[in-house]
Amino acid sequence: MDVRAFTGGFLEAPVDTIVVGVFEGDRGLSNVAVVVDKAMDGAISRMVKAGETTGKQGDCIVLHTLGKLTASRVVVVGLGKAEELSLERLRRVAGETGRFLRRVKTRKAVVEALGTGVKGISFESAGQALAEGFIMGLYAFHKYLTKEPDDVAIEELLVSETDSARAVEIERGCRFGRVLADAVNSTRDMVNEPANRMTPSDMADIARTLARGHRLECTVLEREQMSSLGMGALLGVAQGSSQPPKFIVLGYRGAPDSSKVMGWLGKAVTFDSGGISLKQSDGMESMKGDMSGGSAVMNAVAVLAQMALKANVTAIVPATENMPGGRAQRPGDVVKAMNGKTIEVVNTDAEGRLILADALCYAVKEKLSTLVDLATLTGACHIALGDFCSGLFGNDEPWQKKVREAGEASGECLWPMPMFNDYAEQIKSTVADMKNSGGRWGGAITAAKFLAEFAGNTPWAHIDIAGTAQTDKERGYLVKGATGVGVRTLVNLARLTAREE
Repeated sequence: MDVRAFTGGFLEAPVDTIVVGVFEGDRGLSNVAVVVDKAMDGAISRMVKAGETTGKQGDCIVLHTLGKLTASRVVVVGLGKAEELSLERLRRVAGETGRFLRRVKTRKAVVEALGTGVKGISFESAGQALAEGFIMGLYAFHKYLTKEPDDVAIEELLVSETDSARAVEIERGCRFGRVLADAVNSTRDMVNEPANRMTPSDMADIARTLARGHRLECTVLEREQMSSLGMGALLGVAQGSSQPPKFIVLGYRGAPDSSKVMGWLGKAVTFDSGGISLKQSDGMESMKGDMSGGSAVMNAVAVLAQMALKANVTAIVPATENMPGGRAQRPGDVVKAMNGKTIEVVNTDAEGRLILADALCYAVKEKLSTLVDLATLTGACHIALGDFCSGLFGNDEPWQKKVREAGEASGECLWPMPMFNDYAEQIKSTVADMKNSGGRWGGAITAAKFLAEFAGNTPWAHIDIAGTAQTDKERGYLVKGATGVGVRTLVNLARLTAREE
């Protein structure tokens, strides 16, 4: 779907649907809604007075224009209370509105620049939020359906503003929002693919395609190369699968005058059975999504290239399956990571931290300046924070703060978790330098403490997306299935970092 600025007359736009906003409470109709209401002989204000629309966030009501306007219908959208309006609320309203427009068979729509002028929301940021919300909210994964879906595809959304200077700002925001939302949806596509169609080799092929399309550097290490580098932790996880592991490195250099290079690391277990420590069968099909972090960092680095952002980033994606079998690693095995540290594997289902251990070692060896890893790492984090918030851990408070700010700008909530040294006691081993699981209590924290052993002194943040990478219901711009979480946080992190240099 194309989302772009439109400078023509709002009432004469070549569309079938006009979208206007109404606030909850005293604020009432937006300025554009007043114009449309007048053209409709007061139909909208009568609905408000009768209580047929309350203006609550996401409420949508359709009015047929009966020939009074060029468009055949007007959709009135609730924006909630004006004093509570935010860019994240705009994204969510846009997502809900988009699905409503699809249900009423809209093909082309014009929407006012919702939210502008309220609480300092600029025209550019409103354009970006609307583009993100509509495109992400209309996402659907129908690739394997043999029957065509009944939904009508929305072809075009015009964001109206008659002032040409403001329209330029809106278009700039729309463009960035389109690129971001498309990257999120590409991430969702990868995560929603079944595991037999998204193997480590498939991920490597996608990385090569991204590199060719966006002029990124791309290296894919094979098993033999990983072995020569001493990546015993990653190869221990991989040895139970017939699918060969891949170690994917994508590089973007948008700030050649800077020596600083961020490292973005993404866990990519393309299917996690738990290995010999087998998971319960109920719900195991969702473990195709254990590569959410890897797919997010790949698509995020492509955004940097598309938008020519002044940043340097190396994305690192260790990709493998975790399967049981005659060659699979066993509980009690000892493996050696790339930095020489030995690990007692007490639970083969604590595999994500093992592959990230070698990825972190590689990043440190490459002397990357700062690190962020994104991983569906622990069920414990899902239990602690639920579906709305990802866990944030790290070894450097200023860096963690910056990562959290990037998440807030994206509407992706990150909550700081403790990293007290006492938690490291739980991962001590009597037969190796450490063990890969500290047990049930504080499981998200002990997993992060394990990773910290391999980040060294490099400023590092770990984002546990186990609870946020997938959702089982529609909510705002989220739809059932993969969420694509992390893409927008990483891109905003690059933008924040670029501004400070």
